[in-house]
Amino acid sequence: MFENMTEQNARNKILDLVKEYYDRYHKKSEYKLGDKIPYASRVYDEKELVNLVDSSLEFWLTSGRYTEKFESKLATFLNTKFCALVNSGSSANLLAFMGLTSPLLKERQILPGDEVITVAAGFPTTVTPIIQYGAVPVFVDLTIPQYNIDTELLNKALSEKTKAVMIAHTLGNPFDLKTVKDFCTKNNLWLIEDNCDALGSKYTIDGEEKYTGTIGDISTSSFYPPHHMTMGEGGAVYTDNPILAKIVKSMRDWGRDCVCPSGMDNVCKHRFDRQYGQLPLGYDHKYVYSHFGYNLKATDMQAAVGCAQLEKLPSFIEKRKHNFERLKSLLACVSDKLILPVANENSSPSWFGFLMTCKDGVDRNKVVKYIESKEIQTRMLFAGNLIKHPCFDQMRQNKKGFRVVGDLKNTDRIMNNSFWVGVYPGMTDQKIDYIAKVIIEAVK
Repeated sequence: MFENMTEQNARNKILDLVKEYYDRYHKKSEYKLGDKIPYASRVYDEKELVNLVDSSLEFWLTSGRYTEKFESKLATFLNTKFCALVNSGSSANLLAFMGLTSPLLKERQILPGDEVITVAAGFPTTVTPIIQYGAVPVFVDLTIPQYNIDTELLNKALSEKTKAVMIAHTLGNPFDLKTVKDFCTKNNLWLIEDNCDALGSKYTIDGEEKYTGTIGDISTSSFYPPHHMTMGEGGAVYTDNPILAKIVKSMRDWGRDCVCPSGMDNVCKHRFDRQYGQLPLGYDHKYVYSHFGYNLKATDMQAAVGCAQLEKLPSFIEKRKHNFERLKSLLACVSDKLILPVANENSSPSWFGFLMTCKDGVDRNKVVKYIESKEIQTRMLFAGNLIKHPCFDQMRQNKKGFRVVGDLKNTDRIMNNSFWVGVYPGMTDQKIDYIAKVIIEAVK
């Protein structure tokens, strides 16, 4: 097939065949009533497959040209200065937090024993880095129906050991960024925005509308398949702070001091003429470590898929908003049975899901079982109340390692009575209408 072809012509031939392969084997068939409706799924076309194969033909494998392109384009989309691609949203949270433990931050460095204000009703990897480092998560309650941090508890949670606030925008609904940001500024605290479920959400602060993830000091995204866009596994850390950006890239890349991209040497022209720590003068800069780091890079094949997805992101966001509003309108007739979600003031959410809380007399477990029996996926609000999970058994028994402010009343209510369904871009109006019909049947 490839005789008398240049390498580029051969590649073009392969990529044309990939397009045909997508058309024949990947295009989704029309939805039929009774087909399973997942809470989330990949939405893609031939462009993702073409990019993926294009990257694989280079066989570079680790981060490369697609990675650089993706980091640049995501930073441009968000209007933020620095972006680092990583292998998952959980790794992004790890790096965002661990970046704040760097000695380069001097008196603002988070140390073991310092406290970080957060919430218990969320995904565990928002909290895991805090605990693993030896800092202390301080849990506060949420509000219903916004399902975000109760900002009235911030001052009660504050202590002389508090160094940061690390919280997520719940299912795409921005938390009260104005109040939280002002609190952090007043008390010289870091603000980490876990933006993994909210890519594309906007919040108006001080008269300016900004994307969530660009208001705190450092933020994270996830590109796991259910999220707003996907590259299979993948995540990102972004910030406007050049020191934090330097720290994050160091920790992502084994903790090394060298800034050379993968496969390149001596970009700084000082590889063998500097002295670091107690190393001998001229020790190879590529093997100088300024932080305790990891290898959390993504592959260029992941980034290739991400580049194609990023082009679709604006349309994904609009479809999520449409699906959410349609479902909410259809479910208004059972607002006496369910507490329906409400967007936070000053926000324009890019919804990840449609979260509901059963009112008194409505059994959440029976409702969910009925909905699932009709081939509609449901989800709880992740951990519900994280401190009641087995991973907290030892800390609960020893009564140390975390602190709770108040009684987490709403957190427990969410754990016992809340559930959500999807509004991802692959949902058609027909699917949304069917979901609404089944939920109405379930609660009535």
